[in-house]
Amino acid sequence: MNWLAEVDKRKEELLQDLQGLLRIESTKDNATAGPGQPMGRNIAQALDYMLGLSEREQFRTGNLDGYAGYAEYGNEAAPEYVGVLCHLDVVPATGQWTTPPFEPDIRDGKLFARGAIDDKGPTLAAFYGLKLVKDLGLPLKRRVRVIFGTDEESGMECMKTYTEREKMPVSGFAPDADFPITHAEKGQINTKFYLRGFGSSSAGGAAAPQYELVRFDGGGIANMVPESAVAVVAGEPEALASLAKRYEAYCADAGLAGTVEVDAGQATLRMRGKSAHGMEPHVGVNAALKLIRFLGGYSFQPDAARYIGFIDKHLVDDHLGTALGIACVDDITGPLTVNAGIFQYDGASAPFFHLNIRFPVSYSSADVLKPLEEKIAEYGIEMDREIDLKEPHHVDRNHPMIRTLQTIYEEETQLEPTLLTTGGGTYAAFLDNGVAFGALFPGREETAHQVDEYIIIDDLLKATAIYARAIYELANLED
Repeated sequence: MNWLAEVDKRKEELLQDLQGLLRIESTKDNATAGPGQPMGRNIAQALDYMLGLSEREQFRTGNLDGYAGYAEYGNEAAPEYVGVLCHLDVVPATGQWTTPPFEPDIRDGKLFARGAIDDKGPTLAAFYGLKLVKDLGLPLKRRVRVIFGTDEESGMECMKTYTEREKMPVSGFAPDADFPITHAEKGQINTKFYLRGFGSSSAGGAAAPQYELVRFDGGGIANMVPESAVAVVAGEPEALASLAKRYEAYCADAGLAGTVEVDAGQATLRMRGKSAHGMEPHVGVNAALKLIRFLGGYSFQPDAARYIGFIDKHLVDDHLGTALGIACVDDITGPLTVNAGIFQYDGASAPFFHLNIRFPVSYSSADVLKPLEEKIAEYGIEMDREIDLKEPHHVDRNHPMIRTLQTIYEEETQLEPTLLTTGGGTYAAFLDNGVAFGALFPGREETAHQVDEYIIIDDLLKATAIYARAIYELANLED
């Protein structure tokens, strides 16, 4: 069967449905959360939109109180089903976009919008893959569900809820990474680190500090490299003027985009960096850490000095956790990485920073947490009791599902079906036999979480063809 030719017949309809979904600003919003919309009004709207498309196609649908939904096709009496795990939430569209991020724009064969590649474009590709199987009347041994998650970017409460309420798929994939096949995912530790004993520090007879840190803010999403940071510093007029000059020189020497304003006894230092996905902190420019590195050269009040000092020594220019004593690596997924994604110092509450740590599949969370806790204790830093923890995930390369997907990918693309690993976390980890399968093709620019995110339209169509065939073959895979 020529799967791509069948997809081409549905191209305009696919693009129209996708653009409708992309127009919904489905970022998490606790302010509008409530019954039936636990992630906020806009994400609930996105879920309703996809369930509406599902009903249009006469799929069986389900809505788990707004946490997740699904479109199902196949013999309702079949005891097993294959899952395609997608997500409808997106990260905020920060930065200067060429066109508005929630007004999808097609130019040069690309569709630009927040969520185009992560994960609304791939979601519609999978949805149309199931539609194609239905339209062609292909027989299925197992049922198939395209599952719509709502909280992938924040805490995956959607899939946690799904696993509690629903029987899980026998196998499946998440169209939320790279082609060919990602069969291993690093574990993750996400939590805040607080300055212990805040407000009780004393200079203890030491010389008065030259400056006072009034406020420091950087980032806002744990799994994104902060693209902006600001520090407000108080001091004597001459000292502030000197600080401003040195900051300008620091930025110029390092090629950084920083600005400074001095007014009413305070200097406001701003830094612009480059956002990137938290699994690849080395790809971005962490604005907060660049600003901390500058502040680390000056004396501040005791609490601020401890906060700045620890971060400067243990996080700046160290994405591998070496200074924290947690560096490790394996042959499957490579090295541990650390993304410092959120910073806050306001002088009123305990200062904190938030780390997103991703560790190799050959290690457990205990292997990382024990030395980390020992290291931070030396510096009066304590870890939040609430830790978002994800152990590593790994499906053996010889699993029949993987061999099937490799064959499909190779025959549909004429490309080598190499097995991949990732530092990212996808819904695939919720399945014993789950992998991430596309939708970004080899050699393509990765724009997820970045300004001017896009998907190449020809790639979208090709992915849809691959997903249609994968749905059909996995649903009929022999036990």
